[in-house]
Amino acid sequence: MIRVAIAGAAGRMGQMLVSLVHQQVGLKLAAAIERDGHPQLGADIGELCGLGALDITLTSDLDNVADDFDVLIDFTIADATAANLAICRHHLKKMVIGTTGLSESQRQDIAAAAHHMAIVLAPNFAIGVNVTFKLAEIAAAILGNEVDVEIVEAHHRHKVDAPSGTALGLGEAVARALGRNLADVSDYGRSGVTGERAHERIAFHSIRAGEIVGDHTVLFATEGERLELTHRAQTRLNFAEGALRASAWVANREAGLFDMQDVLGLTEINVPAAKK
Repeated sequence: MIRVAIAGAAGRMGQMLVSLVHQQVGLKLAAAIERDGHPQLGADIGELCGLGALDITLTSDLDNVADDFDVLIDFTIADATAANLAICRHHLKKMVIGTTGLSESQRQDIAAAAHHMAIVLAPNFAIGVNVTFKLAEIAAAILGNEVDVEIVEAHHRHKVDAPSGTALGLGEAVARALGRNLADVSDYGRSGVTGERAHERIAFHSIRAGEIVGDHTVLFATEGERLELTHRAQTRLNFAEGALRASAWVANREAGLFDMQDVLGLTEINVPAAKK
């Protein structure tokens, strides 16, 4: 039985994860974590989630419950994830991280910690999105360096970072296939007289409105045709189910930094050399 802790357990995603772990064969809910000062600290997480009493108290002290769990699922915010990482590294606990908006130094800290513990870090845990990552990489390689690439994403009004981590992940997949460094070729929106578009640029556009769960489109355009790969999330349940799948997978790894492509076996699919 794999013992799972949930960070941000009282939030929307956290409560969904708590409910799914509680129902999942082979997984056991072992701890529920929230930020200092959260008004529901001390409550039974099962009662908060409508599951009845589970005898698991919502706590802000991850270090104090480190002996109770094997894997921490963290879909919180960057600074909270960084703090949780330090505690999990100290106790050699495994992590599944879906937090977006991480800084470069925070990503480097995750990579360093992965020499000692197993971590699955992904911008999106939905199965369909990860298939889209692979399809975008393959399409970019086949279409080659003369194709224009635009990435459009849409999310709810409450999302605080832009572009989304998923959009950036799609950009990384395309850039990797074309032998480019995404940081060197990224454009974020357009305004004014921008001049003619260069083929090597990869552009991002963000929409924030209403309660959109998450839409992502990668547009490949040449002078003669256009290819669009689109994924639309109808519910956050997709992300939570993927995180549980990653938790069961990472529990059997000793150390290393992985993503959902590894969990799903998509890294084993060969990408052709990019068309020149």
